[in-house]
Amino acid sequence: MNAWSVQDAKARFSELLDTCVSEGPQVVTRRGVETAVLVPIAEWKRLRDAARPSLKQLLLSASTRSNLTLPIRGRATRRFVLEL
Repeated sequence: MNAWSVQDAKARFSELLDTCVSEGPQVVTRRGVETAVLVPIAEWKRLRDAARPSLKQLLLSASTRSNLTLPIRGRATRRFVLEL
């Protein structure tokens, strides 16, 4: 991956974009620290589709992910702690 300073990235954005499409991800640095990455859209979609679903997505999904059986409410037994 090539590294571009913020100033170069701003001044030569079209070149940065063309390089990203032809060569792959490009790193943008600010004061020598890697700050951002510009990736081609195909790579972004591949990464997004490969990502695991968030907890929110799992909880809101219609399909169940396990065969977890829950006890009927009010019939669970309580555990008692014995004091010594």
